[in-house]
Amino acid sequence: MKGMKGTRARGLTLHISLIAGVLVSLFPFYWTIVMSTHSSTEIFQYPPKLLPGSHFDENVHHLFQKIDFFGSMFNTLVVAVSVTFLVLFFDSLAAFVFAKFHFPGRRALFVIMMGIFMVPAQLQAIPQFVIMAKLGWIGSLTSLVIPAAANAFGIFWMRQYMKGSIHDELMDSSRLDGCGFLRQYWHVALPVVRPGLAFLGIFTFMGQWNDYAWPLIALINPDHVTLQVALSQLNSVNGTTDYGMVMAGALLALIPLLVVFFIGARQIMADLAKGAIR
Repeated sequence: MKGMKGTRARGLTLHISLIAGVLVSLFPFYWTIVMSTHSSTEIFQYPPKLLPGSHFDENVHHLFQKIDFFGSMFNTLVVAVSVTFLVLFFDSLAAFVFAKFHFPGRRALFVIMMGIFMVPAQLQAIPQFVIMAKLGWIGSLTSLVIPAAANAFGIFWMRQYMKGSIHDELMDSSRLDGCGFLRQYWHVALPVVRPGLAFLGIFTFMGQWNDYAWPLIALINPDHVTLQVALSQLNSVNGTTDYGMVMAGALLALIPLLVVFFIGARQIMADLAKGAIR
């Protein structure tokens, strides 16, 4: 009995801790919703208002007057979707080679790739800008898509995932059935690593959607920018920023991320459940 009571107490403590963690994690989203429904004056009132107000429509109207919100969102969507698909293809293809094939210089190439992974993105900005300028891509969305089409983190992540999930016996069987490299990649590797691809897709899409520094540098036309750069234009330099409008823009920009996250999370859980059944 004492053992059962101790187990129940630990389980109850664990559930309470998890609920508290979820509430703490969700509070910033709730606070964003609350602030987007108030005016700037109400936001700075003390004590702060913890319930939604009645200025959301007004804030959204001012937001659409200040910036081309949907145009900037479309630019961001094009970049995020394009980069995500390219990263999923190139990174998984390179990871498949590193994980399941032996060739001269494999370890040296992997060490070089990990060295690139450790280089801060800020150090790449100047040479990357020079290359994009020589190619004539500065000011276009191509300058955002092509440099991000593959990355060291995605290759490393998918390599580690493939090493543990694609068994050598499966590869040997596919070779006996006459599968070449591309058929092994498409029909053997990809169906097995879909949860890993779903995570990488979510991670890449969110990173591109929230990217600010490189789009600010590469898109020199202020009328042809991504969403994060457009939202930064709402901040006034004379101290009269309409924070209700800013938070309304941040809330609307958050909706596509939530949709992608829930779709990707459902895919991950569904694939993991199928793997457990098998």
